[in-house]
Formats: sequence, C-alpha cells, structure tokens
Amino acid sequence: MTVDEYSEPVEFQQLHSWLTTHAAKGPVAVVTGRNGDMDTIGSAVALASSNRNMLACGVHIGRTAQRYIAKHQAPFRLLGEIGTEWPKTLAAVVIVDAAAPDQTGLELPSVPRCIIDHHATDGWSMGPGDLHLKSPTRSTTEVVARYLEAHARESLTRPVCEFLLAGIITDTGRFRHADAASLATAGFLVAEGSIDYQHFIQQLEDTPTTPSDRGALIKGLKRVETTEAGPWTILRTNAGTLEGRLASMLNGLGADAVVVTRSKGGSTRLTARAPRSSVASGLHLGYIMEEVAKNIGGDGGGHDGAAGWSGDVHPVAAETAFIDAVARAIRKGVEQ
Repeated sequence: MTVDEYSEPVEFQQLHSWLTTHAAKGPVAVVTGRNGDMDTIGSAVALASSNRNMLACGVHIGRTAQRYIAKHQAPFRLLGEIGTEWPKTLAAVVIVDAAAPDQTGLELPSVPRCIIDHHATDGWSMGPGDLHLKSPTRSTTEVVARYLEAHARESLTRPVCEFLLAGIITDTGRFRHADAASLATAGFLVAEGSIDYQHFIQQLEDTPTTPSDRGALIKGLKRVETTEAGPWTILRTNAGTLEGRLASMLNGLGADAVVVTRSKGGSTRLTARAPRSSVASGLHLGYIMEEVAKNIGGDGGGHDGAAGWSGDVHPVAAETAFIDAVARAIRKGVEQ
C-alpha cells in the first residue's frame, strides 16, 4: 500500500491501525536514517513515545540530536552497522526519513515494514502488509507531529514537541525552505508544548564548537574553489568533519550550489546545499545525487536544497560525477 500524497485523516487512520496492530504482537523498532540528523531522530523518538512497545533506534546520532537526547534522557538504542541482532519477537519495523533501505545503514529484518518519508527520491520495494507514507511535506517530523495530534495527542509532551520542532527547523534550513504547512506545524508545536520559542531557538543555534571544530571549519573555508558547471556556479571544498555545517556556511555566499567532499578509510561522502533561488530555477540536489549514484554507484538522494551521496569511490571521481550531473541540469529561463 502506497500513499503518495496523504490527506488527514484517512491515511493517518491507516497508519494508526498498522502501528497498533503490530505493536500488540510484539516490539516494533522505529529505525532512523543513518545520518542521525534532528529530522530522523526527532521523528523516531516522538513516534516511539506513542506506544510502549515501540523503541527508537539507529546507527548514528548527530551532534544536535545527541544534545536533545541527553537533555531529555530520551530512550534511543544505538545499533552497529554490522552484526545487529534483532529480537526474535520483533513484530515490525518503522523506518523514518530514509529514501531507501541502504540509507538506514542496517540489514533490515524480514518483518512487516512501514516507511514514513518525505524525500523526492524513493528506492523502497513494498511487500504485502507493508505501509508506505510518502509525504510532500518539508520534513518527516511534520508528518509525525500531525499523526500524533490526530491519534496520540497525549504523547505531545514538551520534550516530544521540542524534538519535533527542532527537526522541522533544521530540515527546512531554519525555515528558508519552509512552506505554509511547515510554519503551521511549527506554530502548533510551540503552542502545544508551551515552548518559549526565542529561548528554544537560541539553544538550538548555540551548538558548542571546540577549538578543533573551528580549526576544521577554517581549513575547509581556505580550500574553497569555484567551478562553473554548465549554467550553474558551484563552490566546492573538502573537510574531515562537520561537512554539513561547512556546506551550510558556504550556502549563503551567492553560488548556485555548494558541495563538500569527505573521504575516510576508502569511503567518500558528498554533502551538497543550494539556496532557494537555485531550487526555483530548476536545480534539485536530491535528483542530482540520485543520478550520481546511478552513474558511479553508492547511495545518493535527499531534498531539493540539501542532499548527500556516499560510496566507495575516489573523492575526485565522486566530485566530478556531481559536477557533471549539475552541468546537465536545465536552468529555467536560460536558453540551451
């Protein structure tokens, strides 16, 4: 069963029926995307709070998500990418904010699956008894927030509302990529959780930075180069850590797109960002990264203004594949 564009309450009723049916049979794992950002972690923690037989888990927790888990002592089980042993009584898995199985970083068990996602790209194959909610929203946390509002409002405690609100804020680029629904859901969470928004956003933005972090960011900024890719201008650099933060910093410098390359232990990762003006002109980074994966292997996808790719490819080859894919993207209003 696939719901490409849901409208409350029918699809939320389907989700509620699916969750309650399987949770009554045994434990349900709520699995996050392996990037461990606030959207996937917030979605998993919030959804798991609605049923005592559900537990949030995944292979990685990002720095911001780590702070919120520690702050609220939220239950979350960290899993290993290799050799994960699932409970024999596991009834089902829910995967949140992952556009394909390999984006979880796990070998998923052969039990019924529920996919809750909002990425434009989609690599899931669904079987009988599975449920797929693919939403047109700007973040997965929006879907979870509206589901809980409809079917488990008692779960919307202040900590849960903070997890969901942080997911929306970070996944929309501090509302730069938000739409009316994103803003409405954020306003609902602020009111429902009695959140002091000014204090909340200050704490969210004040991410601790160590001298080592600052050094890594400065080095990344010093290595920035400009590349023309067809009708688009790309800023590119490489980093050993904090590539997401570095890409976001560069995203405000006026280029059409930014890509930061990270290579470690034979594995390469690309992190890309684009301003809203580029997205409006026809650039969709999620599709670009999906094309990179088709051309050189690996796993790629994401949103229109923020996406990523990872694989066992030389960093120069990966970066070249990204530039080539961007160069082929047609810019609206530009004659080819």
